Amino acid sequence: MAPSSQLPSTATNPHAPANPSGLRQSYTAGSYGSMDSGTSSDRPDSPPSPRSKAGPSTRQRASESTALLDSAIDFREHEHVHEGECNHGTFSPRPMSPTSGSSILGGADYFTQSESESEALTPGLDGGSSGGKKKSKSWRKQWAARMRSKKMSTSSVLAQQYGIKDSPLMYLSYYLPVLVWTKRYSWSYFKGDFVAALTVAGMYVPMALSLADNLAHVPPLNGLYSFVINPLIYAVLGSCPAMIVGPEAAGSLLVGTVIKASVDLGQGGDADALFAARLCGIVAGLAGMMVLTAGVARLGFLDSVLSRPFLRGFISAIGVVIVVDQLVPELGLSKLAEKAHVGHASSVDKLRFIFSNLDKTHTLTVTIAATSFVVIMICREIKRRLQPRYPGVAYIPDRFVVVVLSAFLTYWFQWDKAGIAVLGKVEAASGHSFSFNWPFKWSNMKYIRESTSTAFLIALLGFFESSVAAKSLGGPPFAEIQLSPNRELVALGVANLVSGCFMSLPAFGGYGRSKLNRATGGKTPMASIILATLTLLCILFCLPYLYYLPKPVLSSLISVVAWSLIEECPHDIHFFVKIHAWNEIALMFTILLATIFFSLEFGMAIGVFLSLLQVIRHSTRPRIQILGRIPGTNRFENAEANPENLEFIEGCLIVKIPEPLTFANTGELKTRLRRLELYGTDKAHPALPRLRREDSNRNIIFDIHGVTSLDGSGTQVLEEIVRDYRQRGVRIFFSRVPARDSKVGRALMRSGIVELAGGEEHFVNDVSEALKLSEVEEGGERGVL
Repeated sequence: MAPSSQLPSTATNPHAPANPSGLRQSYTAGSYGSMDSGTSSDRPDSPPSPRSKAGPSTRQRASESTALLDSAIDFREHEHVHEGECNHGTFSPRPMSPTSGSSILGGADYFTQSESESEALTPGLDGGSSGGKKKSKSWRKQWAARMRSKKMSTSSVLAQQYGIKDSPLMYLSYYLPVLVWTKRYSWSYFKGDFVAALTVAGMYVPMALSLADNLAHVPPLNGLYSFVINPLIYAVLGSCPAMIVGPEAAGSLLVGTVIKASVDLGQGGDADALFAARLCGIVAGLAGMMVLTAGVARLGFLDSVLSRPFLRGFISAIGVVIVVDQLVPELGLSKLAEKAHVGHASSVDKLRFIFSNLDKTHTLTVTIAATSFVVIMICREIKRRLQPRYPGVAYIPDRFVVVVLSAFLTYWFQWDKAGIAVLGKVEAASGHSFSFNWPFKWSNMKYIRESTSTAFLIALLGFFESSVAAKSLGGPPFAEIQLSPNRELVALGVANLVSGCFMSLPAFGGYGRSKLNRATGGKTPMASIILATLTLLCILFCLPYLYYLPKPVLSSLISVVAWSLIEECPHDIHFFVKIHAWNEIALMFTILLATIFFSLEFGMAIGVFLSLLQVIRHSTRPRIQILGRIPGTNRFENAEANPENLEFIEGCLIVKIPEPLTFANTGELKTRLRRLELYGTDKAHPALPRLRREDSNRNIIFDIHGVTSLDGSGTQVLEEIVRDYRQRGVRIFFSRVPARDSKVGRALMRSGIVELAGGEEHFVNDVSEALKLSEVEEGGERGVL
């Protein structure tokens, strides 16, 4: 962009206006100085404004801003078709409209009704008007008033206005969705919920056994616990009716890393099932407590903090780790791996071990595992292709059939005697099913300290996956149930905290099984209750029949899940390459390589650190712009976006701040403003000499319409900037400032910025008015009126 001040005069400036004073010439000293002028426009034929009746304390605004502002605020002046207060229409009854004011900050009568008027118009919490004599309240009403939040108080007022019964049950139903859907539930939903629960149970109950045994290294029964307790509690507290909560591959793998690390430290043995189960319960309880705390603290917005490249990179890395981890039992090298102590090694070390021992693989184990994997993948692809035309194929429990058939063949042909590892007797580690074990006992404190970091990763990853699944499933069948990230955190936290007391695996929402639930007819949380009931029946009556279940088949089930985690990564990489998003690709591969070569914890830590670093970098960079005028109009746009088609006003630097000013983004504000003064753009390298003359910045106009909030640090930095400009003899103008009684307006008044800038006269409605005012003051200083 060629700065206007580089050239000796505006006549030679290619961006200079054809008539430099055309925008500002109509604002004369007389019109500015007359406080009670009756003209409301710069045109000689414009009619007098009704605002001129406001009194001598009102200064007339420029016509460029009054039309938009009056239509937005002054209902009585522009919309009333009769005298008196209007009490009908779309937004009736309307509040008392403001009269007029001198500027954005110029007078309390410009704004909405005063505090006394608000009290007179707003009903109190006890149903009466606060404008009259206050009634004495009992201690119960006073306590209830203290307990109610601001939103609940506002909701009470709205409910009274619209004739809605404001009862405690209404608020309780919001926090306990079970009170909503049970009231609306009908038998027409039951068939779909039952079929969906039966289908999900047939496909994912065997998966829970595999996740517990192969990834988490805990008794398989602890995996089934998470399909009994967690869905049941989520059905009561959850806000996504189609969500199916259960154990996930990532969380189970992280639990396995904690158990392996504890074994390496000598705190327990590989064969100590009770120790592994208790440690699993501690991790699940810790994760649940963290998620519950985040929900109570209303941290549901954190689902938007971590970027999609981070999630995709880490999930793909988990898929690779799982595939490599499951190759060891699928090749029949488990016993050899235990002797070589590679079970706790990185994925690279495991691959090195596998390739060096390929000649020692067990042929029958490889055959069973490969056959199971191929059959499941073929069925999966067939169902994917046929489901659009034949939706009924989704009901076929192919994985359940593979599990049952493999267990029968193992029993019939006695493959267990031929070297095939079987699941064996499935029983509780403590000897009793659903034995209670409080995870936060003092004796578990050393395990809690060692498991906290991994539990945090499980909670973080589980919540993000649940959030993605909930948003992807669409709206619930009941309009009264609204999806809320905070309530999701509470529901998932309570579910994992309770299930951790019974030593189950951590369980969160999964998109795959939730989508299957929705596709097979599940519409309400009753599907989760039926799923929990079916899993409980399996625990009570079907465990003896799982004895001959081959472990290679369980490993193949896990490999299918790992494949589904990896298969979406190439699509995302192709998309990011197409749009040249190299930072996102670098983040994905960094997380992937860190996880494969080191560990899951290290990869997760690197990913979280880089994602938060991007968020901090993005939030701390102020997005200020230099504005230029569209020729022939009073509209101003970003000059850096289209410099060839914009005009620049000689002697004025127009700066737009389109965002709130807080401690996070004001650190570089002075530096970026200085670059705009020197170069007229923020894209110039600071090594360049000055491109704009000093007198080109004799008027600084701040358009702060986007500054919707201003904290203490931002106010202090802004005050220092204004003070520095005034000491250098630069005139300061502010346009489109928030109302005087707003937090931003009060901060500007209390900090002295209004007085430093030259008083309330320098706070105007738009940039064009500021330009006129700047020329008036320049003309006054030169003696030209």
